[in-house]
Amino acid sequence: MEIKQISVFLENNAGRLAEVTRVLAEGKINIRAISIADTADFGILRLIVDKTDEAVKALNAGGFTTRQTSVAAVEISDTPGSLAGVMELFRGNSVNIEYLYASLEGQAGKAVVIFKLEDHEKGLSIIKENGLSTIDHF
Repeated sequence: MEIKQISVFLENNAGRLAEVTRVLAEGKINIRAISIADTADFGILRLIVDKTDEAVKALNAGGFTTRQTSVAAVEISDTPGSLAGVMELFRGNSVNIEYLYASLEGQAGKAVVIFKLEDHEKGLSIIKENGLSTIDHF
């Protein structure tokens, strides 16, 4: 299973992140996972939300440039070494991880890690073959 991530391209100016969160709040859209990477001139905000289509419409109407990407949201045990085990599976099967981040969402004793994989389909196969759980919505 996969989940849709929204990437929002932002100028690196004070208040731009506040504007994004305001637009989402006004649309009653809940952020389930968030990550930001920046350079001197711009940033890429990556979001998993509860209502993806509505979020994209609201952000685009608010003047933001967005893109949707398929990512794998893998539920792992919230214990030392669980992430290392998943990373080893990907390494052993030559699946390149472009980036990852975690969500605060999840069941008690579990963590959700969002993976952007270079070969998405191969990565999903590895996840499934090794009995890992994915989620397709928050």
